[in-house]
Amino acid sequence: MTGRDGVKIVESADVSPEAVVGTGSSVWHLAQVREHAKLGDNCIIGRGAYIGTGVVMEDNCKVQNYALVYEPARLADGVFIGPAVVLTNDTYPRAINPDGTQKSGDDWEPVGVTIERGASIGARATCVAPVTIGAWATVAAGAVVVKDVPSYALVAGTPARRIGWVGESGVPLVCGVEAGSWECPATGAKFLEFDDVLQKEKA
Repeated sequence: MTGRDGVKIVESADVSPEAVVGTGSSVWHLAQVREHAKLGDNCIIGRGAYIGTGVVMEDNCKVQNYALVYEPARLADGVFIGPAVVLTNDTYPRAINPDGTQKSGDDWEPVGVTIERGASIGARATCVAPVTIGAWATVAAGAVVVKDVPSYALVAGTPARRIGWVGESGVPLVCGVEAGSWECPATGAKFLEFDDVLQKEKA
């Protein structure tokens, strides 16, 4: 059903009344959006996806089917989360304490995954908190990310390692004429690499 401000939440979705869902956003079948989560405008939450308590997503984010976004994750504008992606929140997970008692919410401190503007996380990838995925980076399907990913990096594998660079279009960059220079074949944008950091040249 469609509510005010063009928000669409289907009846089978479980959206807390304490969550904020931005204008034009959609929450699809069997998805769950927990208390105090904040979704920006024009976000899409796919079937069976989970958005944890207090997660913050800025505008134009897409969370595909059955992805798990655990608190306190932070997603900047235009982030893509592929199907069955997991953003973890416990660096040293245990069900019980050393004395054998069951762990409660007071026995651990959640840590989050931060994903910057325009980055994409491929299907079934896992990001092990705490890590930051840089702007416009791409994490390949099935990768396991255990350390920060630079902006524009293309990472793959277990553990994930940089295998190239990508531009805002998501297309892998190609080497330019000069050493350390890169170019996007889709947009023509040019980049320079210094010490494993990529910077876009100003037009």
